[in-house]
Amino acid sequence: MFDDAAGQIRTLKQAAASSAGAPSTRRKAAGAGRRATAPKSTRATAPRPTRAAAPKSARARRAPSFDLETRLGPLTCGVDEAGRGPWAGPVVAAAVILNPTCTPAGLNDSKKLTAKRREELYAALMVTARIGVGIADVEEIDRLNIGRASLIAMERAVAALPTPPLAALVDGRIAPKLACPAHPVIRGDGISLSVAAASVIAKVTRDRIMTDLAAEHPGYGWERNKGYGAPAHREGLERHGVTQHHRRSFSPIHNMLRPEGHSELC
Repeated sequence: MFDDAAGQIRTLKQAAASSAGAPSTRRKAAGAGRRATAPKSTRATAPRPTRAAAPKSARARRAPSFDLETRLGPLTCGVDEAGRGPWAGPVVAAAVILNPTCTPAGLNDSKKLTAKRREELYAALMVTARIGVGIADVEEIDRLNIGRASLIAMERAVAALPTPPLAALVDGRIAPKLACPAHPVIRGDGISLSVAAASVIAKVTRDRIMTDLAAEHPGYGWERNKGYGAPAHREGLERHGVTQHHRRSFSPIHNMLRPEGHSELC
């Protein structure tokens, strides 16, 4: 059946090609003839292509690997940050050089892992990998903007590594200025094991910072929302005002500090 349908399609294509160069007076008649004589079942029986459905699902199932690290060579570090979007707290970056012979199982984008699993991987990485952490505080975020502050945190994380890397894989579209070649990788934390490890270290480090800040400033729910604009955080701002840990350059906080807004908490 498929052979017959394919033959019909080829016949129709050949007929269309032969009529393409005919005079306009003949093209109209030829077209009418094709519409009248072509069997209605042709389109129904011809199989339709599935455009890249299999490759897309394969990418979705793929776990991070050492493929990129292998291409770049030894002493390649992965770099990632945590905390670009929250209304409060610093942005934290991590740089990680993994030991390919002793890498914790289950590394992945930190957002795909539970808090418990992140803590387990954090503990394993601290004893098996070379790690550097960099932080850009709220003052730098407000003065420079969150994008530039994130890059500075990444630069500091790489500089804090106990061994200078020979190359860096950086999550995202833009890489910081480093002493070694830096390669941006979009969604790198789901592609490279080193970047995935950096995402775990950065996320756990920042979560712990926000938990400590929550003890100093109760009422905002930072121990749960980590400074993001969750309902509990919004309610805390309404009741208690803005703290020194809030990002004044972010519009929700900036708007609260307008003359008609809420007063600042000293």
